[in-house]
Amino acid sequence: MVKPALSSNALKILKKRYLLDHESPEDLFRRVARSVASAERGYGGDPIAYEEEFFNLMTNLEFLPNSPTLMNAGVRSGQLSACFVLPIEDSLESIFDTLKNTVMIHHSGGGVGFNFSKLRPKNDVIKSSGGFASGPVSFLRVFDTATDIVKQGGKRRGANMAVLNYDHPDIIEFIKAKLEGGFQNFNFSVSVTDSFMRRVISDGNYYLINPRNGKRVKRVSARGVFNQIVNCAWSVGEPGLIFIDEINRKHPFKELINATNPCAEQPLLDFESCNLGSINLSKMIINDSINWARLDRVIRLGVRFLDNVIDVTRFPLKEIKEVTLSNRKIGLGVMGFADLLIKLGVPYDSPKALRLADQLMSFINDKAHDESKRLARQRGSFPNLKKSKLRVKHQRNATITTIAPTGTISLIAGCSSSIEPLFAVSFTRQVLDGSLLSEVNPEFERVAREQGFYSSKLMSEVAERGGVQKLKIPSEVKRLFKTALDLKPAVHVKMQAAFQKHVDNAISKTINLPNKAKIKDVAETFLLAYKLKCKGVTVYRYGSRSEQVLTLNCRGGACE
Repeated sequence: MVKPALSSNALKILKKRYLLDHESPEDLFRRVARSVASAERGYGGDPIAYEEEFFNLMTNLEFLPNSPTLMNAGVRSGQLSACFVLPIEDSLESIFDTLKNTVMIHHSGGGVGFNFSKLRPKNDVIKSSGGFASGPVSFLRVFDTATDIVKQGGKRRGANMAVLNYDHPDIIEFIKAKLEGGFQNFNFSVSVTDSFMRRVISDGNYYLINPRNGKRVKRVSARGVFNQIVNCAWSVGEPGLIFIDEINRKHPFKELINATNPCAEQPLLDFESCNLGSINLSKMIINDSINWARLDRVIRLGVRFLDNVIDVTRFPLKEIKEVTLSNRKIGLGVMGFADLLIKLGVPYDSPKALRLADQLMSFINDKAHDESKRLARQRGSFPNLKKSKLRVKHQRNATITTIAPTGTISLIAGCSSSIEPLFAVSFTRQVLDGSLLSEVNPEFERVAREQGFYSSKLMSEVAERGGVQKLKIPSEVKRLFKTALDLKPAVHVKMQAAFQKHVDNAISKTINLPNKAKIKDVAETFLLAYKLKCKGVTVYRYGSRSEQVLTLNCRGGACE
């Protein structure tokens, strides 16, 4: 049996979160491959042949699906999707029905997004009881507490996305909610329109609207609200922005999207779900160039794999099953992009890197769509195709490409996360149980040995500093190994925009800023993301929270 080339950290995380009793990594990949390939029987395909294809794909670490698929495929619970969106209406019955459904989804390993904008604002009248409403933020606390309880004893931290529209009367309370701590199981995003952004730029005003009756409540400064968002994002990394008009312009249906999954890469309709998987680009190189033929094959297998997942998953709710089977959305993405650039000798902040991002994602999107059309001719198009805005005769999946954050699966694959630059050459990652995993980039060690400047003393310095910009090494190596905090914010945004041009859904990317970044840097980043037609934007200023997932391994103030 072929054994995957797993790092010691990958083995640790697999044992903690993914492997069943007495299961090896090879057994895990075999279990997943067999379960997902079983869908072939329903279409006259060969499940045994595709089991081998899928097994080899995962064992070679060329492609990995999202965590719920790795955890649950082939086991009784069998819920394999990562992303869900649930509606919340303005009634206690709806709120607590949604809470119950959220708990069920979290228990199965999925994450949930909500738009709380239909809830009446704080202190609004409740005619049925004669009392006053407590507002969206108060109910967010209820959802946060429930998520915290469910995650205890679970394999995967519960995750939520809270969205509030820019014109809700409680928007300022929402923006500031994380300043005092709490809401550890939620990401926050403000949904903004083109009209709002134009008013920010022109220093115009707009009205806050009571969602209960549609009446105007207060006239406010768009720039003033924007500045509040910017200040809080600088302080604690949230809220982010969702550019909802750009999302709906590119969405295949006339029905409007109002929310996304927890990391914002998957805009979804109410009761819709999506399963994700990512291609490891660092494995797509042969003889110092991209292996386009192998990438083509991995793309096609990835699309087929994810489409099969829709047929073998056990849906947590009948409403989710109905909407998901009608649209069959999937999210094929990438990881290891920074590693690929390093192996090709291309600095992340170079024009060549942007051109390569454009070329790569265009190729991936085109081949993925071609495979979805081919599957549609064999299996049938998604049922809602005729109701969509798509101008195609055949397409198996309403959306096909997404770029997810790939935090844990990139650790398993031994590659850099998603399309992010290297966070650091040496850093520490905190995992679910609070344990810490130290990582040193293997490509830096390889380059140091090949160019003859490797030493144990050098590696100790790297561990102390996290980066390499102040080390006595060749300048071209320094440029190649610039980390997230070494790059200007605009570099991050331009890279996100280059990929977004060729992605059906959205992109989860963090615009990492050094601790010394100014508030104006955040404002300029948000405005540039809007200008370049990103679907959303999130910033994080290093050290702005007392706890963070990734930490530089630096001692004695040596961090760069």
